[in-house]
Amino acid sequence: MDLFEQYLKELKTFYWENNIVPDEYQLERLARFAELVVEKNSKVNLISRKDTQNIIENHVFISSFISEFIPKKVTRFIDIGTGGGFPGIPLAITRPLLKGVLVDSTAKKIDAVKEFIDKLKLTNLTAENSRVESDEFIQKYAESFDMVVSRATVPLIILIRYALPLIKEKAYLVSLKGGDLSEELKIAATKYKAYIKKDTIFELAYKPTNCRNEKGKKLIILEISK
Repeated sequence: MDLFEQYLKELKTFYWENNIVPDEYQLERLARFAELVVEKNSKVNLISRKDTQNIIENHVFISSFISEFIPKKVTRFIDIGTGGGFPGIPLAITRPLLKGVLVDSTAKKIDAVKEFIDKLKLTNLTAENSRVESDEFIQKYAESFDMVVSRATVPLIILIRYALPLIKEKAYLVSLKGGDLSEELKIAATKYKAYIKKDTIFELAYKPTNCRNEKGKKLIILEISK
């Protein structure tokens, strides 16, 4: 069994086990994306070298799984600190009507992401090598997005600061994190209480390997209003 077939089989297992009806074409694209990341990872550090064996569960599936939780009405998102295209590329594959901008300050990573976007023919995505807090980037994308996503480790308080100039009047901030988020959320709320209308934390439990969320994967969604 080659890598593509192996990845496709793993994806189908996760989707079926969690009662998500798989779209065959989307699953094939996700499997191909995993294949591209592993291939490129030997040259550019996109994910931990030790983690390539677990790329489907820890990166591709979990990034696509969060599409089950994000609001259906969003139309345009920005993925801050996308790295190798996570979660932005799996999101764009599973939610093809979403348009997205994937941003990272590391040129080599964005070059890889642009290559992935091109090879996967994802016309709903663009990639930018930039810092989102730069004046140039803010001028280009001011008030453009109704969702901000990030799988990076930046604290929520910083993510909100980055997001505010880039979002529309109302937007969602979606962050994939682990561990206890209560203190981090409390700190963010202290400074940005006027902007945070609602916060929801989802425990990202899934079958067959994380049934009770033993791995502590969490998705925090903030409703932001300017």
